[in-house]
Amino acid sequence: MKRYMTISEAAREVQMTSETLRHYDRIGLVHPSRKDPDTGYRYYSDLDLVLLNTIRALRFMDVSLKEIKEVLNYDDLDRTIDFFRNAETRIDERIDELHDCKAKILSAKTHYEKKAQERQLCKGTVVREFPERVIMLSDTLRTPTVENLWNYLSNFYRQLEPGLRDSFAFEDLAGIYTQEEDSRLFALCMRYRKIDGLKTLPAGKYLCTDCSEENRAETLARLEETARKLFHADPQFSIQQIVLTGIIQWNYQIQIPLI
Repeated sequence: MKRYMTISEAAREVQMTSETLRHYDRIGLVHPSRKDPDTGYRYYSDLDLVLLNTIRALRFMDVSLKEIKEVLNYDDLDRTIDFFRNAETRIDERIDELHDCKAKILSAKTHYEKKAQERQLCKGTVVREFPERVIMLSDTLRTPTVENLWNYLSNFYRQLEPGLRDSFAFEDLAGIYTQEEDSRLFALCMRYRKIDGLKTLPAGKYLCTDCSEENRAETLARLEETARKLFHADPQFSIQQIVLTGIIQWNYQIQIPLI
């Protein structure tokens, strides 16, 4: 026995509205298989649903109702098959376009998610871009003191052979370079020659924050964990740049590479 559905049931089945089905009936696109002569109620068969689903798919492809009506009224089956074959090709092209759009959207989403993560960093923590830097490590100095910070750069000139000193110039700052628990004081080179004891800090983004001597170890550990967790970085070293706050007082700016 043939199964029939009311207009509301059919509309729900094909994800259209009842008014859309009434409109299709009025313009002669899809007539319901049965219509009660007394009540005017419309009843749709499974074949009607096939036609309605086909129309819905074609409308998704921006095919006009006029063109759809012409296709459904073709007497030539080969012509009808050619139309649907072309529609299938267009759908495949649309799928490829949608995949490409999805890839671009995912890329943009990832970018903005990272931006949001950066905003959620602890107060005072920022991401800064640094150029490539070359530093000279001290042979003997590992921690800053009032004595070695006084006339700081002379420690590094003394470390050089006399014939090399004119080849070097240092920026007026001090800091600690730490790698695998080995810490050395360093000087930032403005002019240099390639010798042992130099380190090249790669250009790129660094996670930075300020701290005092009292909380330096704790802040460094937290910053490294943040770099791993939020930026999926594996920091191989850290820079703890000394920021003088008085004659015998200083704080630090910690820099962790996100490379």
